[in-house]
Amino acid sequence: MRIGELAARAGTTTRTLRYYESRGLLPARRSGNGYRSYDESDLRLLRQIRTLQDFGFDLEETRPFVECLRAGHPEGDSCPASLAVYRRKLGELDALIGQLTGVRDTVARQLERAELARAELAAEAEVPGGPEPVCELGGGPW
Repeated sequence: MRIGELAARAGTTTRTLRYYESRGLLPARRSGNGYRSYDESDLRLLRQIRTLQDFGFDLEETRPFVECLRAGHPEGDSCPASLAVYRRKLGELDALIGQLTGVRDTVARQLERAELARAELAAEAEVPGGPEPVCELGGGPW
């Protein structure tokens, strides 16, 4: 099949395919008339690349999966190098989840502190002669 058909079947653009070719991820075969020529195995490579990129893998991280498929394995993740990429990516994700959990905890504590302070102001306002809550941004009473 030609590059336009492959791009359409893979849900991408011919420009993207040429980029993958320049990066060595997609074979650069030419037919007798000089056109790029592809087959079903190339579509399979593209689907593997696209799936991994949808999961957040960068293009270079897809290389071991592509090489595994090119070596004739039934799945791109059945080779040791692919498994190593999975492990490394899981480590990165775990670290990010840890960072986000820390940020979430900080925001939750700030919210709790702010709600407590607001409740104390409201309680003081109910006491005769107590201050009336005023928004710090110049708004009126709460």
